[in-house]
Parts: sequence; C-alpha cells; structure tokens
Amino acid sequence: MTALADPRPNLALRRQTDFADSPLSRSLKQPLLLGLFLNLQDIRFSDLPTSSTWTFDYNAEVVKRADALGFEVAFSRTQWLPKGGYDGDASLDAFVALGAMAAVTQNILLISTIHVLYGPWHPLHLAKLGATLDHISKGRWGINIVTGHRAVEHEMFGWQRIEHDKRYEMADELFDVLHRLWSEDDNYSYEGRLNPWRLNNAWITPKPLYGRPIIVNATGSPAGIDFAAKHSDLVFITSPGGSHIDSAIETLPPHIAAIKARARAFGREVRTLINPIIVSRDTEAEALDYAQAIYRNKPDLKGPTFAAHGKGSNQGYDSDAHAWRGRADSAHKQGLGLGGNIEIIGSPEQVVDKIAALHATGIDGLQINFYDFRTDFDHFEEKILPLLKQRGLRL
Repeated sequence: MTALADPRPNLALRRQTDFADSPLSRSLKQPLLLGLFLNLQDIRFSDLPTSSTWTFDYNAEVVKRADALGFEVAFSRTQWLPKGGYDGDASLDAFVALGAMAAVTQNILLISTIHVLYGPWHPLHLAKLGATLDHISKGRWGINIVTGHRAVEHEMFGWQRIEHDKRYEMADELFDVLHRLWSEDDNYSYEGRLNPWRLNNAWITPKPLYGRPIIVNATGSPAGIDFAAKHSDLVFITSPGGSHIDSAIETLPPHIAAIKARARAFGREVRTLINPIIVSRDTEAEALDYAQAIYRNKPDLKGPTFAAHGKGSNQGYDSDAHAWRGRADSAHKQGLGLGGNIEIIGSPEQVVDKIAALHATGIDGLQINFYDFRTDFDHFEEKILPLLKQRGLRL
C-alpha cells in the first residue's frame, strides 16, 4: 500500500463541507445523490439506433435538463487513445466541456475529469484554472482525479507508465501543494519530491469560494482508497462483483464500509457514487426486450469484433486498473455488457427496488448512464423519479 504524506488533515484547509451554504453541502442534503455519467466520446458498443452523441450541444442540453430536475452531479470520462482506439471518431475533453457547462446551468455540480500526471500538470496551472472555474460556477466545479491506468496513454505523453501505487503518491504530493495554493495567505515555495516541478514564491488569487473545489476520484485499490480517504469528497467506486446487480449488491457492503472506515481514520467523511446503466420500460418484459435488443446489436455479436478492426476503447490496451477486476471473476454473475459499471434492468418499480437495495449497501449516489440519453431520460423523469421520491430516496 502506498505511504501517503502526512495523513493528518491540513487544518488551514477548509473544504466545501465546512460551509453550510456551499453547493456540495446543499447537495448532500439529499438521501440519494443523482448524477449523470455523460458520454463525451463517440461510444458505439451497440448498433441499436440511439440519439446519444458525443457533441457538446447534445450533452449540455442533457445536463441542463438534469439541473432543472434537481440532479446534483455531472461528469464524464476522458481518455487519451491513439487513432482507432475510440469506438467512433470523436472524443471531447471532459475538463473543458464540463467547465464550459457552468455558463448554462444553475445548481448542478460539474466535475471535470483530469489525468493529473500526464504532462505533467504544474500545480500552479491547476490551482489557477480551478479557482477560476470555481468562481465562474459559484463553487459548483470540481476535479475528478485520474492518475492513468493504461500504458498507451502515458506513452502518448512521452513517458513510461508509472507504477500503480507510486502514481497515487505523486498525486498526493500534487494535491497537498494545491491545497496550500488554495489556502495560503502568503507566497509559497516548494521543491517536488516525486514530481518534476517546483514553485518559488507561488501565489494565486482569488481563492476558491468555499475553501477548495470539490474533489472526486475513482478507485478500487488500497492505494487509491488511501488517496480518496485523505483528499476526496466523493469517491466513484465500482462493484467488486462485476456488472450484474445481484453480485453488486452482495459484494458492495464490505467494500464501501472499508472505504468509509479508512476516511474516518484520516478524520474525514466521504460519500460514494456508482455508475449504473438504467434500462427500463413500463413492464419487465418490455425492459428485458430493450436490453436484449441493445445486446443483440453489439458489433462483436454480428461479425468481426471492434478489436479486430483496431477499434474500441476497451480493445485490450494494457491496464493495471483494480476497479474492473470483478468482471473477470467467474464466481460472480455477469451482465450483458450494456455499459455502466452495473446494469439495472426492469420496470420502474423494479428499478426503484434495485436502487433502494444499492442505497442500503452504503451507496450515497448514482452517476446514471442511459443507452439513449433523450428517450431513456424521458422515461426516468416520468416514471422512475416520482417513485424515488415516494420511497424517500429523494426529497
């Protein structure tokens, strides 16, 4: 396990949860957070027709709708892959795209995914950009921290992949420095121990409105959990049991309990988010038909696989990620590969039952994925959201 720098909280650093009126504190009043996990890249894991697209205008409209419905969070993946590595031909940068959505939304938290070690980023750049987006969004912007699990992505930036646990040590140093820049009242100097940068009389102003921007990271490893326990407000987790809802519900409780216990050991509290794809229609039979239609139209079932064409973001690039290992465990039920970390399929009532069961495992929020972000969101708004309120999962 990684040995992070001084685990004691920085008492000079205030987080959004220290402010009762901060956007994050207001969001955490909900029994179950709702968010969207956007597709800012041209994902084509099925040829079944869909309105979903990678374009900024489409995704901004989806986020505006979620904002109007009271959703709390929006973010998306970012990947750095060679030509042919994506399913389709386009992939927007989540850092820029989510930051830009601050101008067209009012309340929703906008989390920009950033591979913080690629480049690498200098903490002064991140501190200044983060404080600027924090002010533009009035405290609604945050960082989803990615350290990079694919060798090919590090190589694109001219580096060899860094060993797994060391990546978190480097990110820990970076965010210790960022926290100083966001909170220091005087110039700050620092010589990087693990990172190839230094600061001399560094200073940024204005400071973020609520101590510092919201911090999120996705993790499943002990090193990543340690990092999240020390730094993150929201932890984006995966099911240790793979994508089938039954296996997820069975394996999540000890995993979540361990994450929250580790955060308490650092003197902190964290909230957990998970990413389901929701496939629902008015009846169970209709929902299963829809799920099977998505599945039957997967290109690898109809002919040569994406990998054979050199296409697809999961085509087999070397990865040392821990989070997805449950999908390789034959002891667990596995889903249909419809997208998302877990699959929730059924009638509105069945979907709400499964969401309630996930909440009972310790899950604090959902980052929802839809196969069709327009028509499936219609169904969610009209049929599922009212039931969540009736069950006390939403205020």
